[in-house]
Amino acid sequence: LIEMGVATENLRVADPEPKPLAAQFPIQCYTDNLQAINGAHVVVLAVKPQVLPEVAKSISTTMATSKPLIISIAAGIRMEELVRWLDIEQSLPIVRVMPNTPALVRSGASVLFSGQHVNDIQRELAENILRAVGLTLWLEDELQMDAVTALSGSGPAYFFLMMEVLEKAGIGLGLSQENARLLTLQTAFGAAKMALESQEDAATLRARVTSKGGTTEQAINTLQSGGLQALFDQALQAAQQRAISLAKQFGEQ
Repeated sequence: LIEMGVATENLRVADPEPKPLAAQFPIQCYTDNLQAINGAHVVVLAVKPQVLPEVAKSISTTMATSKPLIISIAAGIRMEELVRWLDIEQSLPIVRVMPNTPALVRSGASVLFSGQHVNDIQRELAENILRAVGLTLWLEDELQMDAVTALSGSGPAYFFLMMEVLEKAGIGLGLSQENARLLTLQTAFGAAKMALESQEDAATLRARVTSKGGTTEQAINTLQSGGLQALFDQALQAAQQRAISLAKQFGEQ
């Protein structure tokens, strides 16, 4: 946000251990949530889902009075639960977000869902905040958040696993660990960059680098005959079901 030009005096953070943040960024840091949100136009709830009930209940009175835009990035917490914990009698604008960890390097994918009381200006504001760390997309159906969690929320781990597997396979073919690592990472980066910059879909790009009778075709045939698509279908379905289960569990708190 600072690099995008947001004035540092407009940024406040509450954290149990604020000293590292204060040392890294020229922002106002607090240990008390109520101090941080006093007079704020936007409040971002960036906490673990298991502590969100306590946090929400502790700030509910202030939220009802100041009526800021509330952005929650707590995984698995549905809008109705957040409303209940905030004990909102008045209508408050709430945006729920599912980000992912590449946001740490400003290459994240954040999917947003807005409550019924969010106006167009607030939607744009929420989008601008999340765009500071990568791509943003909007959903019209909150239930799709569970699929988003399975695909992009958990997705970086799938690619890390593939990198890990490729690196080990390269070492098994006789490459040094360092060379296998560098070739794996650069190949993954290059493939993602090509896909992002191309108008073609992934299947077309794959076909273009798969010469008939060549080495790539042999590798692809082996992966497909091993049931790679079915395995990923099962993996994402398992993640989606776990997201649904966790949301239900958090909602019962």
